[in-house]
Amino acid sequence: MIEGLKPYAEYKESDIPWARALPTSWQTERAKRLFTKMQRPVRPDDDVITCFRDGMVTLRKNRRLRGFTEATVFSGYQGIRKGDLVIHGMDAFAGAIGVSDSDGKGTPVYNVCKPGPGVVANYYAHTVREMSRSEWILALAKGIRERSTDFRYEMFGNQIVPLPPPDEQAAIVRFLDHANRKIDGWVRAKRKLIGLLNEQKQAIIHRAVTRGLHPDVPLKPSGIPWLGDIPKHWEVLPLGRVLVERKESNDPIKTKNILSLSLHDGVVPYAEKTRPGGNKAKDDLTAYKLAYPGDIVVNSMNVVVGSVGLSRYFGAVSPVYYMLRPRQGKDTVEYFDSIFHDVAFQRSLFVLGNGIMVIQSKSSGKLNTIRMRIPMGKLNRVEIPYPPPSEQQAIVAGIGTEIAPVTTAIARTEREIALMQEYRTRLTADLVTGKLDVREAAAHLPAPPAAAPAEPVPDEPLEEIETEETE
Repeated sequence: MIEGLKPYAEYKESDIPWARALPTSWQTERAKRLFTKMQRPVRPDDDVITCFRDGMVTLRKNRRLRGFTEATVFSGYQGIRKGDLVIHGMDAFAGAIGVSDSDGKGTPVYNVCKPGPGVVANYYAHTVREMSRSEWILALAKGIRERSTDFRYEMFGNQIVPLPPPDEQAAIVRFLDHANRKIDGWVRAKRKLIGLLNEQKQAIIHRAVTRGLHPDVPLKPSGIPWLGDIPKHWEVLPLGRVLVERKESNDPIKTKNILSLSLHDGVVPYAEKTRPGGNKAKDDLTAYKLAYPGDIVVNSMNVVVGSVGLSRYFGAVSPVYYMLRPRQGKDTVEYFDSIFHDVAFQRSLFVLGNGIMVIQSKSSGKLNTIRMRIPMGKLNRVEIPYPPPSEQQAIVAGIGTEIAPVTTAIARTEREIALMQEYRTRLTADLVTGKLDVREAAAHLPAPPAAAPAEPVPDEPLEEIETEETE
């Protein structure tokens, strides 16, 4: 994609802290000389526009309709026009910067900027997003809450930014648009592969926890729709007969080690989370509960989508979590943890939840359900398969053996996606700061395709909105 691209012939030192060297043919200018802050009135037929963290600024209905805080009174909303540069005052540090593809209205927290003559707004969308990636915005902005900033137009307007000639701005945008279309197509294919691998993994777990390891074993009806037929020598028991809840409150004397539960990481110390997100753990841990190694930690809000993990640590967890252990020492806790990770079992819990909110994946059709609290009393009455204790350990070992190559393939594919995203980020940074000259390459690119409908927003990982506070 970048074969043949070379640096510019000459560079000069710039007065931009995050871009110290620029091509000698480029100028610099304060952003307020290039953009005018707009404060348009809202028209009666204006729909809501949202500025997303991936840089898309579009009508909310073009992306998704669920998962937002809905305003009932649009006090202070402002008009936005197609071609405006929109900077989210509180989320700019996270990349919520882009050019609107539609007319509409937006929250007053948006900085709506109209480009002046010779200014290609999309070039500056990429440029300001590079300011975000380099954490320059985070360093400048006044923080008003964790993982947020207050990056207003006055602060943006005072920033010195690169000013390439207009034709070079357009060439950079054209090249990046072409590259991003290629990358996006590649990433979609990889995500589809991960979806198929996860389906394979789920099939292995479901077969093992409901039928065991022997395909020719005699079966009997379980009487439970999600479970179907089970081996004749198995029992069906209420969960409360098999697992008991540990209810031990924490205090600072017992532990200050905070544990986090997420779909991606399972149960880990809060400091070892590999993905950002979730509410900040509270400083006061007196309302937290204690979890021990060997506890099944269940998020009462998100158990219906598998927010469950087997703890290997001693620490304090959110008060909305349940800690479960087998009542009998001869039972294998990993087997019952596997039941919680069976999608068919998870779906059977939907009818028990209080406070339901469902988001359907547009790519896989899967229902992502959040904040659907299930009381422990209801969970105790749920019937689950109960193999003989001597068989439980064998089932766990069999699951581990079968899913190991699938898990490895998923991890490898996720790493490939991460590397490609890093490549995209580096390419954008190099182009907007003039480290690579794309003028000739852009001139030979095929014409861009006709505008397509907005891509659906990627499914929001539930671990990024996990509950860490009291109910």
